[in-house]
Amino acid sequence: MKKINIAQGHIALTSKNGDFKQLLTAGEHRLYDWFNKLTVSLFTLNNDPIDEKLADHLRQFHPDWVNQYCIDITLADDEIGFIYLHNSLTEILPPATRRLYWKTGETLKIEIQSAEEVLINPMLVSRLTGKKRIKGNELALIAQVPAWHVGIFKVDGEIKTLLQPGTYGYWKIAHKPEVEMIDTRLQALEVSGQEILTKDKVTLRINLSANWRYADILLTLSKLSQPIEYLYRELQFALREIVGTRSLDELLENKQLIDQLMMDQIVPNALEFGLEIDSVGVKDIILPGDMRAILSQVVEAEKSAQANVIRRREETAATRSLLNTAKVMENNPVALRLKELETLENIAHRIDQISVYGGLDQVLNGLVKIKA
Repeated sequence: MKKINIAQGHIALTSKNGDFKQLLTAGEHRLYDWFNKLTVSLFTLNNDPIDEKLADHLRQFHPDWVNQYCIDITLADDEIGFIYLHNSLTEILPPATRRLYWKTGETLKIEIQSAEEVLINPMLVSRLTGKKRIKGNELALIAQVPAWHVGIFKVDGEIKTLLQPGTYGYWKIAHKPEVEMIDTRLQALEVSGQEILTKDKVTLRINLSANWRYADILLTLSKLSQPIEYLYRELQFALREIVGTRSLDELLENKQLIDQLMMDQIVPNALEFGLEIDSVGVKDIILPGDMRAILSQVVEAEKSAQANVIRRREETAATRSLLNTAKVMENNPVALRLKELETLENIAHRIDQISVYGGLDQVLNGLVKIKA
């Protein structure tokens, strides 16, 4: 007789010559072992799955033990499982999974649902997005659409619907879900370094900027695979057409001309593809080095000529004023004398010291004489 004690939280399997004979639960057991060939395998009831090889053996040769002491999980190809430990989700099992657990009271539970469903229950989505790490969460696609964005929801490459800002969950089991984020706010597109030949054969390098947004996202995606690349090319083509049919002087005299013509040409074309153009503007017009030097000389010559005209005009006005003054003084001695006193005053301002002899009255009477 062999005495065996099984502690609480454990279970044991006895085997002889490679075959399991008995399953022993917690407690004291006495077994006959005449030739000392009986072995005991002890297992801890800790909610860990049973070894796969042992589980298959028990299912095949001891199904009564499995029904009484185990939790058997066998998922079909179109099913997924949820393992709860103490009513808390701990693991998500993919289809065709087989697991065997020792029963440990009511601590371990299993839920099974169809894998054909794509949408995840909102309550489960909140669990998957929480701080707790859940095994098997790679089977789920969690998409968070931020504010001022729209999500393009696709299943197996086909667009299904538009998602407003929020959190969504989809199973990646029977289908391939995808969520593409689209920014609905105003966006800027830069078209830089475009070298274009004008009508009069002058090469310009132009930097252009456009502000745009999506007007109809589904229309855009149904017609364009790369909306930004399409808009970039359209801006290039329109800019080359506008600049190439005009001379350099036309472009430099009216810098707003390109902006207005670009808007007139681009806006209706883009709207046909669900794109809205808010504004288009030329940032820089860069001339070649030799052309800049020539234009600088032209501007310098024009300004010099303008300065000469102004100088001659002022000289003519000054001469005319002197002639008018001379005519007035010719027939008016008093006015002439007043002019002399004004000149004397101006000279006196430049003299630091004046010596007066014979008194101030003598100076004034001898120097200043005004006759009627």
